[in-house]
Amino acid sequence: MAQDQKDQSGFALPAPQTSGANAVSAAAGSSSTTVTQTEAITSTTANVNVDTSSRDLMIGGAILLVLFIVFFFARGAYANTLVAKRVPPNKANAAGWWLFVFLASLSVGVVLSAVNPARFLAPLIVGPLAAIALVAVVLMLLSGRK
Repeated sequence: MAQDQKDQSGFALPAPQTSGANAVSAAAGSSSTTVTQTEAITSTTANVNVDTSSRDLMIGGAILLVLFIVFFFARGAYANTLVAKRVPPNKANAAGWWLFVFLASLSVGVVLSAVNPARFLAPLIVGPLAAIALVAVVLMLLSGRK
């Protein structure tokens, strides 16, 4: 029973560090300060317009760069596979590039939604990326025919 009470006690933030005369008044009002800080944290996590840090964007950009390099090699492999299946080389190359565009648009959408879902999962961002991916996959399939 004691373990259940300990698990359900919640998370309490420590009182901020103050100096001199403020320390006495801070110690007296520490319980109200903890509630206020908890409410402030709750309100900031629910804020939709949270700014994305440049560090998160740089990490997302680095992930996209690595994925684009991988997709470039996948494009070549797909084109070579189509040529081995007797598809003309120019059509196979076009299908490979459409595969690259398809994979790139999907990965951009996934990385942006991981970086800041509140901002980048908006219909004005997801809609065009989905439309580009859909057009690219249709053109990839059409141009990959014999």
